[in-house]
Amino acid sequence: MTCDFLELAAPGVRGLTPYQPGKPESELAREFGLDEADIVKLASNENPLGPSPRALAAIQACLDHLHRYPDGGGYLLKSKISEKFGLPLDGITLGNGSNDLLDIIARTFLTSAHNAVMSAHAFAVYPIATQAVGAELRVVPANAPDHEQPYGHDLAAMRARIDERTRVVWIANPNNPTGTWLDPAALEDFVAGLPPTTVCVLDEAYIEFMDPALRPDSLHWVARYPQLIVTRTFAKAYGLPGVRVGYALAHAQVTDLLNRVRAPFNVNTPALVGAAAALDDEDYVARGVANNRAGMAQWQQGLRALGLGWLPSAGNFLCVDLGRPGLEVFKALLPKGVIVRPVANYGLPNFVRITIGTERENAIALRALGEVLGR
Repeated sequence: MTCDFLELAAPGVRGLTPYQPGKPESELAREFGLDEADIVKLASNENPLGPSPRALAAIQACLDHLHRYPDGGGYLLKSKISEKFGLPLDGITLGNGSNDLLDIIARTFLTSAHNAVMSAHAFAVYPIATQAVGAELRVVPANAPDHEQPYGHDLAAMRARIDERTRVVWIANPNNPTGTWLDPAALEDFVAGLPPTTVCVLDEAYIEFMDPALRPDSLHWVARYPQLIVTRTFAKAYGLPGVRVGYALAHAQVTDLLNRVRAPFNVNTPALVGAAAALDDEDYVARGVANNRAGMAQWQQGLRALGLGWLPSAGNFLCVDLGRPGLEVFKALLPKGVIVRPVANYGLPNFVRITIGTERENAIALRALGEVLGR
């Protein structure tokens, strides 16, 4: 008799849907007989400039030492983070990408007796991390479509759903996949007003792409608000998603708890040395930000010519309103060698999320989108 393994799974796991990553170029090439070099992938918010040159050199230099375990404490990278941002070493936790840190936070603070609060249309890992440990997830309706920040976080509505059982609030700024952001003063007021028993996770995966005038002073808020955890990543602006490395900044006691849950050697050696070198590569980050700014303008001009709208974005992507099912357009673009991201699973069925690429990639994708839409 065959066992129904669904019944063996933890209750919170049974209702989960696996995270769906962007379609790889190699898979698309096999599926349609395309040359992988000709494929334009604008689905995963990757940096189109490739990895940081300094990071690449550091990674190549460490390859002769892969027979040794990584530095489990990540001293070099944590020292670099501490020096760059003027933060204490005992407030830094390293993760196998920031996704790993979100999972660690959930396992540290959430149980079946607790709940977590998040906005609708926010990052898909928050529900996975919350429900996998059996906690209740409270999804709060986002801003209305005609709001200044359409589909963005409604902080007042989120605050209203917090009670004595709320241990975690997930906030993405800028948010993925909408690209929307929060006013720094309103965000700080929200954090300051939280009960001391509620941890606020401020996910800043795209913070480097934000206009400096829009950025909150979040790293220095950590000293003022002990229940705040700020997470960041090297996968976006630093161009290192392939080695998986991120970090969390928090109160020393919170950091100690996170490190009790963190798996040993969770960050590999190439990631540790690559990220440490990338932090010094300010010219690379500046070039990426400049490319993103120019590409954002290129996309907005092109979308305007196609008669399409988009959500305001402070990230390295645009959430585009197609006025028709995004999944259909996604599928129609694939044979043309263009990969974007449908976001129906985020409650946005008529949208696709499009990463800002190089000038050439953007032009190819815009032309293909126009052909698919018949415009």
